[in-house]
Amino acid sequence: MARPLSFTTMRRTTRSLDPGNVRARWNDVPVMEQPVTTTWRRKLAVVVVLVLVVFGVATVRLFVLPDLNPLPAHADAIIELAGPGNRDATTMALVRSGRAPVVAQSTVPVEAGTHRCLPAVEGVEVLCFNPDPGTTRGEARYIGEMAAQRHWQSVIIVTTPDHALRAQLRISRCFPGTISVATSPLPWWDWFRQIPYQWAASAKALVFQTDC
Repeated sequence: MARPLSFTTMRRTTRSLDPGNVRARWNDVPVMEQPVTTTWRRKLAVVVVLVLVVFGVATVRLFVLPDLNPLPAHADAIIELAGPGNRDATTMALVRSGRAPVVAQSTVPVEAGTHRCLPAVEGVEVLCFNPDPGTTRGEARYIGEMAAQRHWQSVIIVTTPDHALRAQLRISRCFPGTISVATSPLPWWDWFRQIPYQWAASAKALVFQTDC
């Protein structure tokens, strides 16, 4: 025969099912905010990835693989700008191929002890100059002045890929003629320094120094 349910057991059962007690326990359950936080983190991650992709593509198009016009068969002068890379070899190859009757090499003060003027080439006038200021802007001013004196209508600029578009922009503000750019390879170890430098220098040329 089954044992009758004791009064004590009934009281415990009744208390555990008390509506007020159930509501109190329900209110103690923490609000689930984790899904909302996770959603915002995912959105932020997507935005960061998109920004990095855009920055990477822009860097490649502006400084690594710039869109440059083909070199002409002939120009009034070849100008080698100062900077890293074996620019002398690129310049001399253009000179020996008869691209121009004049070649000018820029040597800034920091390179004065390590760079000499280009070697003589028969039938070609070789010039060396120290731009003032010793920057791309100073080189552009020199080109503009020489072009006005010598009636140059076209020039070929020798520099590295990271510098090509900025140099073209600077020179176009001082020289109204045709500007072509020949690039010399940049050593791989210089890319780490040149990329941030070229971003900053390009911003300076576009925003703060908009004249010759």
